[in-house]
Amino acid sequence: MKFVDEFRAPELISKAGEEIRRLADPNRHYRIMEVCGGHTHAIYRFGLKDLLPDNVELIHGPGCPVCVLPMGRIDDGLSLAAEPNFIFAAFGDMMRVPGTHGSPLEYKARGMDVRIVYSPADALKLARNNPEKHVMFFAIGFETTAPSTALTLIRAKAESLKNFSVFCNHIVITPALRAIIDAPDMVLDGFVGPGHVSTVIGCQPYLWIAEEAGKPVVVSGFEPLDILQSMVMLLRQLNAGEAKVENQYKRVVAWEGNRAALRAMEEVFELRSEFEWRGLGFIPQSAYKLRASYAQWDAEQRFTVPGVRVTDPKAAQCGEVLRGVLKPAQCRLFGRECTPEQPVGALMVSSEGSCAAHYNYGHLKPVTISSAAYRAAAH
Repeated sequence: MKFVDEFRAPELISKAGEEIRRLADPNRHYRIMEVCGGHTHAIYRFGLKDLLPDNVELIHGPGCPVCVLPMGRIDDGLSLAAEPNFIFAAFGDMMRVPGTHGSPLEYKARGMDVRIVYSPADALKLARNNPEKHVMFFAIGFETTAPSTALTLIRAKAESLKNFSVFCNHIVITPALRAIIDAPDMVLDGFVGPGHVSTVIGCQPYLWIAEEAGKPVVVSGFEPLDILQSMVMLLRQLNAGEAKVENQYKRVVAWEGNRAALRAMEEVFELRSEFEWRGLGFIPQSAYKLRASYAQWDAEQRFTVPGVRVTDPKAAQCGEVLRGVLKPAQCRLFGRECTPEQPVGALMVSSEGSCAAHYNYGHLKPVTISSAAYRAAAH
């Protein structure tokens, strides 16, 4: 198949749903975690949960980098926005994420120079065009977006651009998966592996999940048929008592990953000893920092940041939802105090957050699976 509409063909989706129902042993209960927030969004958007039998349960994983960033890191970055002649640059999905004293958009409303950029290269261009100001790029994302930050820093170093820095919040997916697997309150049978991250790191980093933890992983694309085919592949492994890493997303993901991207990351980044994740706590070697050779462009080394750990609002249960202990609608604030228009927690801010996806596509009315529904969702 070559085109998106083929991956949304109702007749193929219906057949995949039938195959899942055939494979699901009625005497078992399957708990499958989709790691990536993009998968969560697609599952709700296309109503894929309604195609699954009741004994196949989907658990939403920590695959949205905006959602897992703790409030303390947001506060640290925003503390610099009040500096004179300072431009705080970040992706659009960060703009409404609440810190202790407000979101970046609220800081902008108070007069700070906060700007949306579409890439770190845009932030670098801002620095070139505003030599009298310092531009700090608030970098965020899994390994998916880390290469673009690395390449931008390589360019900044090559140009000896002095008025540019990066506040690095890039995180690593596999240590978070280990923390989830090791959690005593988490029972999982397998994983729908992240597609975007895997375009960079490949499939090999997940081998330990199959070999050590004994749980199958299927790296998946993001269209309805991708996700359903991945579920079929997982159920076949589980029914056969197997635990392997398989690549459903072969049209995009190479087993060994993107070597050029990995080389750029290796030049610029090294692992932090530990990093805090919302809902998961401090996880060893789960995030990147800039190497000493790039200290001149490291905002955390050039400026003084508070570095204070901040507890999330107690009423919001983002941590439990991120760990898969609660479903989004089970949070006591969901759909009442916490909505996409007035988010209390980060999971309601990002379009890939499980709460926002469930609110927008799941909780108002049941999703019916029909040809018309899929065509409407496609447009």
